[in-house]
Amino acid sequence: MNVHEYQAKELMRQFGIKVLAGKVAKTVDEAVKVAGTLKTKVWVVKAQIHAGGRGKAGGVKLAKSLDEVKTHATDILGKTLVTHQTGPEGKKVLTLFIEEGCDIDHEYYAGLVLDRSTGKITFMASSEGGVEIEKVAEETPEKIIKVAIDPAVGFTPFVGRKLAYGIGMKDKEVIKKASAFFEGLYNLYVAKDCTIAEINPLVTTKDGDVIALDGKLNFDDNALFRHPEIEEMRDPTEESEKELEAAKYGLSYISLDGNIGCLVNGAGLAMGTMDIIKLHGGEPANFLDVGGGATKETVQKAFSIILSDEKVKAILVNIFGGIMKCDIIAEGVVGAAKELGVKVPLVVRLEGTNVALGKKILNESGLAIIAADDLADAAKKVVDAVQGKGA
Repeated sequence: MNVHEYQAKELMRQFGIKVLAGKVAKTVDEAVKVAGTLKTKVWVVKAQIHAGGRGKAGGVKLAKSLDEVKTHATDILGKTLVTHQTGPEGKKVLTLFIEEGCDIDHEYYAGLVLDRSTGKITFMASSEGGVEIEKVAEETPEKIIKVAIDPAVGFTPFVGRKLAYGIGMKDKEVIKKASAFFEGLYNLYVAKDCTIAEINPLVTTKDGDVIALDGKLNFDDNALFRHPEIEEMRDPTEESEKELEAAKYGLSYISLDGNIGCLVNGAGLAMGTMDIIKLHGGEPANFLDVGGGATKETVQKAFSIILSDEKVKAILVNIFGGIMKCDIIAEGVVGAAKELGVKVPLVVRLEGTNVALGKKILNESGLAIIAADDLADAAKKVVDAVQGKGA
């Protein structure tokens, strides 16, 4: 789950991380009004969308008067921003964050992620802030310092000093403030079950302050039951209606650009299914994982979500029965096909627990279901069906 920058900064304040004063606005008039309440002569008008690269797309503007705040708010609000993270369709700006400006001395990058290869939370920092960290990693990787934090020890002052010295900070007071900043970010990451905590840029000011000028926090969906206050920050306008509907039924759904709908149990199998569809010349229309505890009803709901996408020209059901039994999936498939009146080719591959019973249910359904023997056969048949080559 993602949150907006202004929401991330609310959480940062709770952990002693210094951020600039700012307020949210939903209209141009409100933007001007809240700007007038901030004790500054320079304002930054920021688009609030769940994507990076807002500045390059024209979603972050500096204003030196309230008239300029109004001009920038008018320009940004309602605009569709296209960044390297939104895809070509972009995202429409419905919320603005009006923030104080500051006298920047230097811009840095700081971020926390879980390094799965070491099993440790890893701090990354760089002297090259304000630009895409991916670009820095590709072109000048030596400018990124990484420090893995031992879970048995946690954050120590040594980690903070190593990061601060590593990115070129020299003033002792600044290093002390930066170390406290890094500790606060680590504590936030752990306490709120984040998957990413990223500050880009982290800035030092002319008067020696260390401030988060931007903030990105992502949270583990599976831990949200522990954090109702984070769940309340969810912005449904930033998420796909289909994905929200799927989440209500415990389904993992991501919409893609292709025309072959995929209904699979298990994230790894879903990825493999999408790969083999592409290998055979097709394009998946979605990632949909019904998980291990699906029922006949959830399978039917999964079908309805897939079919609500007008781009879908065929559906591939690929199930490996373990916890999820093949007969349950088969009953769901048949029930959904009859109830929803599936009019696109339907290819089904079943393997695993109760596979014989599952195939029997499909064979006796009276539906035009295309059976597949294995994953490669299923992929070939569904691609052929879309391309009009028959099964």
